[in-house]
Amino acid sequence: MQTENVNLPIVVTVRHESVTDSLREYAQKKIEGLHLDYPRIIEAKAILDVQKNRHIAEILLFCANHIVIEAHTEGQDMYAAIDDTIDKIARRMRKQKTRLMKKRRPHRNESIRYIDESYFDESALDHPEDSATDPEPFIVHKERYGIRTMYKEDAVMELELTDRPFILYKSARRDCLTILWRRKDGEYAAMDVKD
Repeated sequence: MQTENVNLPIVVTVRHESVTDSLREYAQKKIEGLHLDYPRIIEAKAILDVQKNRHIAEILLFCANHIVIEAHTEGQDMYAAIDDTIDKIARRMRKQKTRLMKKRRPHRNESIRYIDESYFDESALDHPEDSATDPEPFIVHKERYGIRTMYKEDAVMELELTDRPFILYKSARRDCLTILWRRKDGEYAAMDVKD
C-alpha cells in the first residue's frame, strides 16, 4: 500500500498574490499526505487564487492509467480552502478505487453460489479416487414450473395435452399440492405432496 507519495512533483501556483513559503509548504504537505494506494499519483498541481475576499484552492492530480482527479473549494481563508479541497480529492480517489473494485468483483455466474450442480448415480460412490477418469454425471434439465389451482379433471386434461410426465398443481377441492402422473399401464395416479 502506498502510504506516502515519495518524490511527488508538486507545482504550487498562486494568482493575484505573492506566494509565501508557509503557504507553499502547507499545500505540498497536504498533497503528499494523501494516503491511498490507488490511483497512484504521478504529478500534482495546486492553483491558489485570491479574488477580493474569496480564496479559491484548486488541486489537480495526474494519476496512473490516465486518471485526472480535480477538485476546488472557495472559502474565506486559504488554509481552510486547501483543507476542504484535500478532503474532496480524497473522497474522489476513494470513489475511483471503489469503481475499480466493482469492475473486478466476480459476477454472479462466477460465484460459488451459482455453480451448476452435477448429479451422479450410485456407481460414483464406488469409483476409485486414483482413477484417471472421473465419473460422468447425468444431466438434469431444470425448468420453471408455475403451480396453478385446478381440479383433478382439469389436471388430467392438461396432462393429456402435453408430453410432460407429470403435473404439479394445487387442488381446488382440498387446497393442497398434488402431483398427477401417467403410470406405465396408461392409467393416472395422484398423490398429495406434504410440506
